[in-house]
Amino acid sequence: MKNTIVFLLATILTSAGVASISGQARFDAPVETRIPFAPTQAKNNGQTIVAYELHLTNLISEALTLNRIEVFKQDTRSTPIVRYQDANLLNLIVQPGNPSGTGDKRNIAGGTRVIVYMWLTFDKQEAVPRTLRHKFVFTLEGKDGKTEEYDLEFSGPDISPRQPIVVSAPLRAGPWYAANGPSNQSIHRRALLLVGGEVHNSQRFATDWVKFGSDGKAWHSDSSSNANWYGYGAEVLAVADAVVSAVKDGIPENVPLSPTRAVRMTPDTQGGNHVILSLRNDHYAYYAHLQPGSIRVKPGDRVRRGQVLGLLGNSGNSDAPHLHFHISNGDSPLASEGVPFLFDSFEVVGSAELGEVLAQGRAVPVAGQPDKRLRDMPVENQVVRFD
Repeated sequence: MKNTIVFLLATILTSAGVASISGQARFDAPVETRIPFAPTQAKNNGQTIVAYELHLTNLISEALTLNRIEVFKQDTRSTPIVRYQDANLLNLIVQPGNPSGTGDKRNIAGGTRVIVYMWLTFDKQEAVPRTLRHKFVFTLEGKDGKTEEYDLEFSGPDISPRQPIVVSAPLRAGPWYAANGPSNQSIHRRALLLVGGEVHNSQRFATDWVKFGSDGKAWHSDSSSNANWYGYGAEVLAVADAVVSAVKDGIPENVPLSPTRAVRMTPDTQGGNHVILSLRNDHYAYYAHLQPGSIRVKPGDRVRRGQVLGLLGNSGNSDAPHLHFHISNGDSPLASEGVPFLFDSFEVVGSAELGEVLAQGRAVPVAGQPDKRLRDMPVENQVVRFD
């Protein structure tokens, strides 16, 4: 489903394009605003998370600076749910043509786009509004050196009322490290995938699962051997009763932590050897980077929850043995939209930072007592144990 909200004043449009607004009477900011995929609800540790992306395109030749975003409940005019500005706002913005983020990302050059990654949290489910209202504040520096301020407000689309699907774990026991797991800063959260002229985010809630050994490390001995990684060869499990939608096999594995890949990366090889399961209600579970020759199912097979699909490996666009897992609304690992999901049961046993995990000899910090979670979503950098 796509929702588009475009706010432009007809009085600033010309047959040649969008006219300059510098020095004119105050207008709404000449910015096209899109939310390509409706705000989606997720859950973690008792909180409800509403995640979505704002695509903002400057339609004039002069640069605009985005100074503030305020988010309100649709029927509220006073206190915003959240206000972003300065450093807090900078952390939300990505410029597609400038992924390294050099310069002030709030500065939107003429004719260019920024994407603002929104991640709202609510302590109670009943506090989540049906519709959000946004207010943007932009500034423009005119040729005369004067700075003018322009506002833009819009409401909608509605927050999806759909609750996250509940599934079982794709792996046994553990401990498993949620590398690049759900958060607003995760590389999966911000993975823009251009397919057929459209941008998708199938990995919005994806995780790379890495196993630790009893020594609190991801590997032992020589890290360049796949077999020395504790997760290598772990059985990968069906998270629900399902039908196998797609299978890819025969892609050779990479050398762990090597800057090169065993095969050239293309849309067909990115996920390496993989399995896609068709769950219920247009949900598709994606398992990537499996061992070649280990996959035990074929398209059309009906599988039961907990059934072994294949073995964890290091194929495709993978730095080391791990399982990439996500659920999306289509059977394409790229041309679909990532949707939230909950595991029926797991324990949080610690946390770690990816840099520490990949540094030779670094152990993983472990919490005191395990934190039992039911119908919850592990987030980035948590270390968990499955039942």
